[in-house]
Amino acid sequence: MSALARSRCLFAAFLSIATALPLFAEGGAIEHVQKFPDYIVIGFVGGFVRHDNPNHGPVQVAERIERTDSSDAYVQVFENRHRKAAYETVLRLLDRDHDGSLSPQEKDRARIILFGQSWGGSAVVMLARELRRMGIPVLLTVQVDSVAKPWQNDKVIPPNVTEAVNFYQTQGLIHGRRQIRATDPSRTEILGNFRFDYRHTPVQCQSRLSWYDRVLTPGHAQSECDPRLWSEVEALVRQHIEPPASAAVAMPRP
Repeated sequence: MSALARSRCLFAAFLSIATALPLFAEGGAIEHVQKFPDYIVIGFVGGFVRHDNPNHGPVQVAERIERTDSSDAYVQVFENRHRKAAYETVLRLLDRDHDGSLSPQEKDRARIILFGQSWGGSAVVMLARELRRMGIPVLLTVQVDSVAKPWQNDKVIPPNVTEAVNFYQTQGLIHGRRQIRATDPSRTEILGNFRFDYRHTPVQCQSRLSWYDRVLTPGHAQSECDPRLWSEVEALVRQHIEPPASAAVAMPRP
């Protein structure tokens, strides 16, 4: 074998190993990179929670899906303040020819699911709007006890979203958006606004809650770790990325 042929073989081997290794993204969990995933699943944690905090619902859901999902899906969790990094990640994953812009065909291939809690729920809607400006569709948005920052509106779902669902609770000083609505009901189906009542069915979080959470925001804190609620979120995500026979989900009563 010539020196040139050996060099080409070594280079090809290096590329195959490099693409199989996980990468780290700012504000996000480990990226298990798949070159052209069929689905892009993006989660956002609330407040000032780290993207890899295992005690919080969005991180747990992402880890379970990534560990057991058999479909070709890219799954990553971001801190809500790193929405720009999430946006850039989506564009990069959709840009199959790596020319720095998205063609109509690349946009049509988008299969995106967004979910988040608290400020992360608001980040979901904000990211969906940013994708709309690029003409990129979103399959599903899931908001859990969504809380908007002063300059944000997490109530109105943009028309590039096919389906949207909202989970909320009303206990304490901080509680989520009670109702979301579609900008264009003919293009977006609101699956429901579902209330969880922690006064009657409290949840014991694995992590120790601060006095602030225990006294002033007990319901909001419990929405971060409620296994039943996050099982509903996980089922919704799986319904869109797995074969229908294995991913049926019954929505809770509003």
